[in-house]
Formats: sequence, C-alpha cells, structure tokens
Amino acid sequence: MDIVLELFDTYLFDRLYATALPASVAGHGSQQTGHATSSFASMRELPTSIPSSTQLWKLEPSEYAFMSSWPRENVWRQTLSLYLITWLFGLVVYFICASLSYVFIFDHATFTHPKYLKNQVKLEIKQASISLPIMAIFTVPFFVGEVRGYAKLYDAPANAPFWLYNVLQFPLFIFFTDFFIYWIHRALHHPSVYKTLHKPHHKWIMPTPYASHAFHPLDGFAQSVPYHVFPFLFPLNKVAYVILFAFINIWTVFIHDGEYVANSSIINGAACHTMHHLYFNYNYGQFTTLWDRFGGSYRQPNEELFRRESKMSKQEWERQCKEMETVQKEVEGDDDRNYGDEARRLQKKIM
Repeated sequence: MDIVLELFDTYLFDRLYATALPASVAGHGSQQTGHATSSFASMRELPTSIPSSTQLWKLEPSEYAFMSSWPRENVWRQTLSLYLITWLFGLVVYFICASLSYVFIFDHATFTHPKYLKNQVKLEIKQASISLPIMAIFTVPFFVGEVRGYAKLYDAPANAPFWLYNVLQFPLFIFFTDFFIYWIHRALHHPSVYKTLHKPHHKWIMPTPYASHAFHPLDGFAQSVPYHVFPFLFPLNKVAYVILFAFINIWTVFIHDGEYVANSSIINGAACHTMHHLYFNYNYGQFTTLWDRFGGSYRQPNEELFRRESKMSKQEWERQCKEMETVQKEVEGDDDRNYGDEARRLQKKIM
C-alpha cells in the first residue's frame, strides 16, 4: 500500500496537507527543501529528497511535500490518507467496475425475474455507499501497519525468498484467502449472526454487479480479513499486492454479474455464486469450489444456466422460485423483501 500512498501523496495529498496544515518556520523548517522560500533555503540541515516506496520508479516530490506540519511519515497523516484512499478511491473503483459490468455484461432481462426487487439497483448502491466508509475504519490499521514496515512486503523480484516465489505467491494468495473466506462466509450463515450481519447481502436473490459490495460493513470486513492478514504472514511483492487487490475487486463484481461463462467444477464463478444467492446454503467459496467440496456444501450449477434460452425462461424461473422460497423459509422465516409488481408486470409482457 506504500506505493499507492506515495502516488496519492505526490499528486494530491502533499498540496492538500501543505494548505490545511502548513509548517511553521521555527518548528518545521527542517521539512523544507531548496524548492521552498529563500528563508528556508539557507538552512544547511534541510533534506533534499524523500525515500521512494519502490525501486521500480522514482517520483520527484514537489515543494509541497516539505511544507506541512504533518510530513509524509507522520502516522496520523498516513492514517487519514489511507482512510480516504480506502473509502473514496474504493468507492470510485466499485462504481467503475460495477458500472462497466452492468452496461456491457449484465443481462438486463434479469429485471423481469420474479425475485428481482423493486428499485434493486438503487438499494444495492445505497447499501454499498453506507458500508464502504465504515469498512474503511476497520481496514486502515492493516494498511498503516504495511506502510510502516510491519508486513512482509518486498520490492524487487530479487528480494523474494527464492526466484520461483515471484510466481508461487499468486496461487498461494488464492489458496490461503479462499480457505479462510470459505469458513468465515460459512460462519456468517450461522443462525446467531446471519440475520444481523449477512442477510443484508442475501437481500439480493438475483444480484446485479452493484450487489458486489452491498453488504453489512462488518460482513464485508470479516470476509476481507484474509486478504489483509496474508502479507503479514507471507512475503508478497508490492506490485503483486496492488495487482491482487485490483483482481479481488474485479472478481467480486464478476461473480455477481449473472453472466455464466465458467461452467467449471473448479472455479467458483458467477453461476456457482448465483446458486448461493438463490439457495443460501451452498457454494460459500470465493475463488474455487475446493473447500465447498471438502465441507460438503458444493452444489453444481444447473445446466440450464449456461443456455440463455433456458436460463431466462419462465419455466426455469418458476422452478428456481419454488425451491428458493422453500429454502428461504427455513433459513429466514417470513420473506420481508419488497419485490413489487414491476418485475411481474415486465415478466408477463416479455413472456
């Protein structure tokens, strides 16, 4: 995360902090450089640069980097900056990924499904917008720890434990996080916590890409913990770290987009995750079906889902609804979702 923080510091935060929290001449003159005013330039002890977060490139800091009473290494500045990045930049990434999927991939005929909620997209976006800033509060301590050197992040490939590890870190990350997310997700289905923590995400029986981050903030954070713990336990390349977190966001949208591309017995794709939203107690895994098979919770997606003519047919939807309502009654009791009349009206018009 130090690479991301340095980018934001260089192009945004340095100027903001210099404006909001300017350094005093007496107390913080040592933060200035030759780029600053002539009164500061005469001081012999002035630093001339800021250490780069990576060997791969060098970002030259502007004069603003030395003009705040909160320098870059200040822990409170790092905490605030990382919170803003996690919340606001995370929100931007969510909207971009979900919107691209919604426009170009998501099948809008899903709007006519009997279990599609009234104003569902607005509700999904509202839930995500509420959750993300709260999730960021719990996530930031991990990022601060990384930036301050407590994680096992390494820079150059030559710094890996051994050369092949630069490749092995990717499947190791997937294997580790998939294992723990499976058990965390399954625990969230326990009756003692399900209705409070996990039901907000299961509100969406037929999710859209905007449902990808639409969950209770503690639910979302709990399922993200393995991602954040990994670099404190295992070496991880800094660039690989950024790539993996981008992949996680894209994957989370992908498994909610309703486009059933991967008819795989190994990959836990959109079809597997749709079975989870429809029937609740199956397919808890994030990336693979391995732990569902091990835990006896794997359910193979119906073949009808991989043919558009059948997956959008009235017969298939009626079959889904009948089974879903039986399971939903067992898991939740009375169904308090508001399906409205819009989906039923559109369904009759199309069918």
